Amino acid sequence: MSSFTYLIGNTVQRFLRKCSFFSVLILCCFFALQTARAQGESDMEIMGMFYSEEELVVTATRHPKPLSQVAENITVITAQEIREMNAHTVAEVINRVPGIFVSFNRDFGAPSLFYIQGSEHRHVLVQLDGVPWTLMAEGAAITNTIPVGIIERIEIIKGPASSAWGSSLGGVINIITKDVGYTKRPVGNIRASFGERDTRDLRLEVQGKAGELGYYLFAGRQHSKGLKASRYFETDLFYAKGSLPIGEKITLGFSAGYTRPNNSIGDFPPQDVHFKSRFRTFFTTANITAALSRNLSFYASMHVFKQKVIQGTYMLGSTNSARKGSLFFKQSVDEKTVGGTAQLVWKPGRHTAVLGFDFDRGDLDQAIYAGDSLQLQGIPGSTKTHPDEERWAVFFNDTIVFGRWSVTPGLRYDHNSRYGSFVSPSLGVTRRLGDTSLLRLSVSRGFTAPALATTSGGGLLTASNPSLNPEEVWTYQAGIETKALGYVFLKAAVYVHEVDELFEKVRYQEGFLAGSFNQRFENVGDTSRQGFELEAETVRFHNFTFGAGFAYTHYSDPDEAGSRDRYMSTVFIKYDDRQSFTAQLFGHYVWFDVNARNNASYDDFIWSFDCAKTLHTVGPTSTELFFTAHNLFNGGQYATESNENPQRWIEAGIRFSF
Repeated sequence: MSSFTYLIGNTVQRFLRKCSFFSVLILCCFFALQTARAQGESDMEIMGMFYSEEELVVTATRHPKPLSQVAENITVITAQEIREMNAHTVAEVINRVPGIFVSFNRDFGAPSLFYIQGSEHRHVLVQLDGVPWTLMAEGAAITNTIPVGIIERIEIIKGPASSAWGSSLGGVINIITKDVGYTKRPVGNIRASFGERDTRDLRLEVQGKAGELGYYLFAGRQHSKGLKASRYFETDLFYAKGSLPIGEKITLGFSAGYTRPNNSIGDFPPQDVHFKSRFRTFFTTANITAALSRNLSFYASMHVFKQKVIQGTYMLGSTNSARKGSLFFKQSVDEKTVGGTAQLVWKPGRHTAVLGFDFDRGDLDQAIYAGDSLQLQGIPGSTKTHPDEERWAVFFNDTIVFGRWSVTPGLRYDHNSRYGSFVSPSLGVTRRLGDTSLLRLSVSRGFTAPALATTSGGGLLTASNPSLNPEEVWTYQAGIETKALGYVFLKAAVYVHEVDELFEKVRYQEGFLAGSFNQRFENVGDTSRQGFELEAETVRFHNFTFGAGFAYTHYSDPDEAGSRDRYMSTVFIKYDDRQSFTAQLFGHYVWFDVNARNNASYDDFIWSFDCAKTLHTVGPTSTELFFTAHNLFNGGQYATESNENPQRWIEAGIRFSF
């Protein structure tokens, strides 16, 4: 433990040397607080915990419970916060959360991958209203198919949540959509933003009530010629949601959505290739909620989720090896998942017990096409596979409240037709420390299931491995949140993740080529990740709020980027006159040791500035202008020179609410 403490100390010192602005800002925050204290409390707001103590979240136990009873490390992002940052994608929103690394080139609408507390992207479960968004073939979620305008809140569990959700070794990003309307008069808004390189984001949303039927409708279109040369993005988006009460105790609900992104992440001259992709995503859900008695309720849902992804790599033709535009490699993935859940919730006295059952079946059609240059090396022109899998699980958890203590035991049994069974226990404890602080402790066992292509489909130069076992983890976390300082909210967390049966690509002598270029995933052993997170936010004074966050992860073995350490920081200043004008300056810093490879850049801040002004309000209608400047100082965060992020670009827009 002493060596770990020494390592943490050295890392923090190194970070502060590299980022003196962070230190200066913290000093300014405390200077401002002392000034405000001297001026008295008349201009201050009394601060609660980071969120209202009784605010309800559903992700921890799959049933609403107060945040003060959640033992896991949890972050909540609201629709208002998303609106204020003028976000276009889920990735832009998640990128502002300390402890989560987002891999994307920051171009408009670009696909992205999430890494929580140093996990791999395949370890993170992304859901939209309970529908898993992860590609069966790859084990990762592509979230630029989710309309950011429909989001009411995002709840993030950092660390395994397998006792509630199954395969989620790294954590859960649970996206909850906006509710239906409850008034006969429709309400909604029309929004349009326009930026450089013909970048635009158009949205329309309406919610209301027709008879007993509550409804919510959303339609949108996004387009960009690409903020860097050779890139582009476009998509159409549609989402509908309805709710219909049947008597006093039963409610039926449904939803459906469709998106069709087309994008290119650009040219890669060192490899002489150009990459582009097409996505088609459709999903629909139906659910029923019933109050069986005063203490017993029932919930059940069904969903159908379809994704089709075509990713192609084409020759640039800058060498004599191939004609420009000719195919190098293309993969087509067509997935369909049908599933559902049922759960009973019993709330006698101090208990809130949840008993549930999950099931789904997934079918995958995968085709791989090789161009002439690859066929000359002995790779078949096309390869097709049609694997499938069935999954079911039983889970139970109980939240037991004893005065200032809340104890949450959990247990889940998962069965998969490919790899067998897995048991995920957990135990969480929260303790109120006086009226100003909250302690969170948790221990859990979790797993991530192998992606279907890794066990049954394979890929280019990658063979499948039907004997691959799930990756496993035991995790230990502790955190404290306090407002004991009066004018500053502080949040700190430490964690240790002990991972076993880790996946890694190894050389394999069978498959497309009989040589060392062939590889497959295998379980290679164990590793550990450990680190800490710190967050601070002031109360509002003179309409200003200051905040900062820091996260650090140490790997016992180098991660896939080749680094043993990764750390990041966020800094923000917000202004809100509580009448008609808001503004915020946000900075995001990332460092890990890839700078010597591929001319990468992960040792820099990226700053953005957002502001909005309400011009006209008459009754329920209002008109608002907003403006965003991205990457103000031309910072660089990218893994390869070919994937460099855009420099400074600006956009502006208008929102009309009715």
